[in-house]
Order: sequence, then C-alpha cells, then structure tokens
Amino acid sequence: MAKRIDVSGLNAYYGAHKAIDDISMTIEPRSVTAFIGPSGCGKSTFLRTLNRMHEVTPGGRVEGKVMLDDENLYGSGVDPVAVRRTVGMVFQRPNPFPTMSIFDNVAAGLRLNGSYKKSRLKDIVEKSLIGANLWNEVKDRLNKPGSGLSGGQQQRLCIARAIAVEPQVLLMDEPCSALDPISTLAIEDLIGELKERFTIVIVTHNMQQAARVSDRTAFFNLAAVGKPGKLIEIDETERIFSNPSVQATEDYISGRFG
Repeated sequence: MAKRIDVSGLNAYYGAHKAIDDISMTIEPRSVTAFIGPSGCGKSTFLRTLNRMHEVTPGGRVEGKVMLDDENLYGSGVDPVAVRRTVGMVFQRPNPFPTMSIFDNVAAGLRLNGSYKKSRLKDIVEKSLIGANLWNEVKDRLNKPGSGLSGGQQQRLCIARAIAVEPQVLLMDEPCSALDPISTLAIEDLIGELKERFTIVIVTHNMQQAARVSDRTAFFNLAAVGKPGKLIEIDETERIFSNPSVQATEDYISGRFG
C-alpha cells in the first residue's frame, strides 16, 4: 500500500553550504505532488533527501525528519539501501544500463534484492513493462540492448526498472526535460496511471506539466542569491495556479521572475 510522507524541520547541506532551510510538508499517499520554482532553489536537493540519495553527494548531509508512515528514514539503524528500494527514483535523463538487454534492465534491481525463479522473474518483468506502458513496443525484442530504444522509451524502461521492485514511493526528477512532446505526453499519461499504486513526487520546470499531472504543488524559492532554498507554500494544484496565498508564488507562475 502506498505510504504517506511527513517531513519536518529538514535542512540539507553541501559541506558548509546550507542548500535548503527548514522544510516541513506532508505528501499524501497515492497522489502526485509537484515541486516548482526557479533554478537553484533546492527542489532536486530536497527530492533527493526523500530517499537518502543526497548523502551520496560528497559533503552531503541532512538534518531533520523524513517519516514514511511510522518510520523515520533517517533514524539510527535504518539502512539507506533499503530506503532506496522503498523510495524509487527516476532521473532527469534516461539512464538504462547500456550493456544490458531490455529484460535485464528491468530485472537488475530484482536480482540485487534476492533470488527469483526464472518464471517469476519473467512475470515481474512483463508486469513492470506493462505498468510502464512499454510492453507492446518491446515484447518481441527483450534481449536487445535497452540503449537502442528511443529517448521516451528509455525513460519508460527506467520507470519499469524502478517499479519492478515494488517501491512505496516514486520520485521523478524532471523526467521529461530531455524528451520530445509526444514522449512527454506518454510519460504524463503514465504518471496518472501510476498514482493508483504509488505515491509520486515530481520536480518540474514546466508549470503546465505541474498543472496537468499533480494533485498538489509546492513552490520553492530563494530569499536571495547564496541563501538556502525555502518552501514558500504547498497547496492543491488548482489553488496554487488560480489563487496562491503568497505573492511570490503568483509572481513566479505569472512569469514575473524565474
């Protein structure tokens, strides 16, 4: 079952530099939450704190709590690798494993996490490719390299790989920024289907995309150059785009800055 995320008092650093300041928010299960805001305001950094990817960056550290239902992901004794299985991630540029077949790309995480009978592995790979709306396009060439697919197909392959291990949450960091309009539409349609099973958080610079795909939208901004990014407001997407509570949100959405 998809889980709720509760973040409280979260700060993230790169060495001595504080990148985001005192972020608190709730992300509801089986919903799409979009993060918007100008470049450099900490959207992607914050996204990466939600599955402990930020601390992989040299000098990266986090203060505060990220609760996934009743578990603090930063609690003592919590395995970061286990967190990343539960909270999957899809990156800005499609990154299929270039030397692996389509089948092996999807199966990679499953093989890392345990041993599966061949028939079971085959079933999960098929189910994941169906879930990523890719099965009909690749079912006759599963042994071909994943790198031979188009950009949009590669991104859907990466989504299939992420959902194969049955995460509770799916993070997407600008998943359409490198794609053409038709592939972008395919990914947006897919996001709408995946939220029936997963809690989804997406960073996007495309405000029309945020308006199309998300249930709630969070606006991030910088107080000044060199200052840490802050959450300015989070609300139902329709309200954020029609009647935001904060003037800075309206200024950004209307194109006055950013």
